[in-house]
Amino acid sequence: MKLLPYIIVLFAAILWGTTGTLQTYLQGGIAPISVAAFRSLFGGGILLIILVMMRKINFKTWSWKWTILAAILIGLFQTSFFSSIRLTGVAIGTVITIGSSPIFAGFIEWLLFKRRPNRIWAIATLLSVIGVALLFVRKGDSTIHPTGILFALCAGVLFALYTNFSKRLMEREHTLPAVAMTFTLCALFLLPFTFQNGYGWLTDSMNLVTILIMAFFATSLAYILFLYGLQRIPPSSAVTLSLAEPLTAALLGVFLLKEQLGDVSWIGITCILSGIIVLTFEGGRKTTAQR
Repeated sequence: MKLLPYIIVLFAAILWGTTGTLQTYLQGGIAPISVAAFRSLFGGGILLIILVMMRKINFKTWSWKWTILAAILIGLFQTSFFSSIRLTGVAIGTVITIGSSPIFAGFIEWLLFKRRPNRIWAIATLLSVIGVALLFVRKGDSTIHPTGILFALCAGVLFALYTNFSKRLMEREHTLPAVAMTFTLCALFLLPFTFQNGYGWLTDSMNLVTILIMAFFATSLAYILFLYGLQRIPPSSAVTLSLAEPLTAALLGVFLLKEQLGDVSWIGITCILSGIIVLTFEGGRKTTAQR
């Protein structure tokens, strides 16, 4: 089924979208960088141990170049994204990061790998980016902070680069080992920046259960699905489909956290859904036609 890779990537983005809601269950004012480090450590590290015990990873022949690049990029992405939110607020930081990623992904794919995105991608991306902007237009108090905007744009570039480089990794390695290796290395890169927060918060049972759920579902499973789909669709399309993440976060906020969305935000949700539908069904149809 040619639609399946698009649907799988879409489901991965939905799992990412649960992260914001899950973080509301964490107690003690934990720094976002600590959350990112430990969700990566548990999500990647435990999977890596299992795969090593099953002898599914050969360290001597492993594609270290692409793995290290992917790990550094996803770690820098999280750091830049959290920094942008701290300076500009959730709304502006999210809009610029998530909204710019598909555009950067298209240009990176074109410039570095000589694959020009098609018109379907352009239409879907435009609809989705407009939707993200409308979704957050009235959400929260935000500040136009130049450094924060720069961090957000950097985060957009970093996620786009991560997606394109992960595509190269997936041409050489299987999905499960790739996720385990990438996120274990990512955690090792991030852990030195978590000392200030301490680790006592992990002794709280609610915090531990929450971080484990985030690790296994919003990290391991989500990225396994994302990379599996990424093997079969262009990186630019995968990043556009990831715009389902803020959509999921907004809808969970409405239905679980009782947040209120205005009419403009609902129009934004409609635009994002329209972009996703166009990309998924038209992209799948075009792939079928080409074969």
